[in-house]
Amino acid sequence: METQFQQANTDRNGKMVKRNIIQIDREKCDGCGLCVSACAEGAIQIRGGKAELVSDTYCDGLGACLGECPRGALTVVQREAEAFDQKATERHVAGQTAEPKLLPTLPCGCPGTNVQTFSPAPSVRSVDATSSCGKSTSALGHWPVQLHLVPPGASFLREADLLLVADCVPFALADFHERLLRDRVVVIGCPKLDDAAAYVDRLAAILTESPPRRLTVVHMEVPCCTGLVKIAREALNRSRRDIPLDELTVSVRGEVID
Repeated sequence: METQFQQANTDRNGKMVKRNIIQIDREKCDGCGLCVSACAEGAIQIRGGKAELVSDTYCDGLGACLGECPRGALTVVQREAEAFDQKATERHVAGQTAEPKLLPTLPCGCPGTNVQTFSPAPSVRSVDATSSCGKSTSALGHWPVQLHLVPPGASFLREADLLLVADCVPFALADFHERLLRDRVVVIGCPKLDDAAAYVDRLAAILTESPPRRLTVVHMEVPCCTGLVKIAREALNRSRRDIPLDELTVSVRGEVID
């Protein structure tokens, strides 16, 4: 005997049937993309910075993506929808596999979330042919760096020496690249101006999925900046990971004072 789910999906002529299907709350969604990779049918994509159901016919309604959303934006509801089409879904997934696998673009269309890893510039100081001044080199070895944009499953995170850095630190600390960044991975954010709750969610997901070897919080001496430490501690508590946590404080004059 066919199950109710099978019966609800027997019509392949585009007829609307009442069945289980994913519903996405755009107000809760922060566009992290975890649901995209969790959906084997490729039914969800990030569009305009938010998760969207590509087509009813690609969603089987089983809800495999539900547990991946840190914001609770996904639910399974019963509504009138086109029947799930297994063959169309297989063609859709095959088409996605054939294309380069890129992470979602930003709402402005900028591919700022496309993960890249590269070799940092050598740790040397060279002299510009047109100047007597030394030229520092970049120690950055990955992209993106903004905490909201870093996918929790990015390969460069696992077993890394991770820096959680306040936005203003690299401007105040003149030798930031050589002193702190070289051979480390960095994510940045502002605990005063940005969404601290979203930062806790994202960092907790990173610590859970791709646990680093060590986490160091680097913040400015101004009181509001210490919120970054609270974000780190809360994320560690949520992740239940035993990861060493260090803290560095930088003065507005560019000195490491703690």
